[in-house]
Amino acid sequence: MFKKFKTMSKEKEINIEDGNVQETVQNENNEQTTQNENTEENQNTDNKAEEGDNNTDAADKKAEEVDPLTKAQQEVEELKKQLLYKTAEFENYRKRTLKEKAELILNGGEKTVAAILPILDDFERAIADKSEDPKVIKEGVQMIFNKFVKTLEGLGVKKIETNDKDFDVDFHEAIAMVPGMGDDKKGKIIDCVQTGYTMNDKVIRHAKVAVGQ
Repeated sequence: MFKKFKTMSKEKEINIEDGNVQETVQNENNEQTTQNENTEENQNTDNKAEEGDNNTDAADKKAEEVDPLTKAQQEVEELKKQLLYKTAEFENYRKRTLKEKAELILNGGEKTVAAILPILDDFERAIADKSEDPKVIKEGVQMIFNKFVKTLEGLGVKKIETNDKDFDVDFHEAIAMVPGMGDDKKGKIIDCVQTGYTMNDKVIRHAKVAVGQ
């Protein structure tokens, strides 16, 4: 009896121990299941994140495909605005230039007229003078002439020199050829019939001369 009880006690102990083993295995299985579920959830989360990233990349790619067209349209609009601005600016410049040119044509001689008005005053005073002395009259005319020449020089007008000068088609106009003047006078200006002038180094009237032949 004692042995059987002992044996039964051992079986009970074994059963108890087996129960613990079963409980331990069950716990391990539960833990494994929980880990598997967590793993699946993580995989699902990763898959969703990956799908979201793929969707974002697709949207960005689509936006990039549209952007060049939008950018080109914006550039075209900007160029149109610049063209309209430049056209309006050029039109204003053209009108302003035409106006200034017209004013220059109408009033271009204002400076010249203002410069010679004092000469006109001298002529009026000379005419009003009652002197009958030829010498005094000649001196007065000479003074007015010198003043007029000086005024012209101030405006850039200079006399073309012809005295003993070689004939130059750029400054002289030959109206007569004088033969028999000798080799030293050949091609030289013999006489000036009409004085020529330059203005700021540009010929405004050629000197009319007779040239030795």
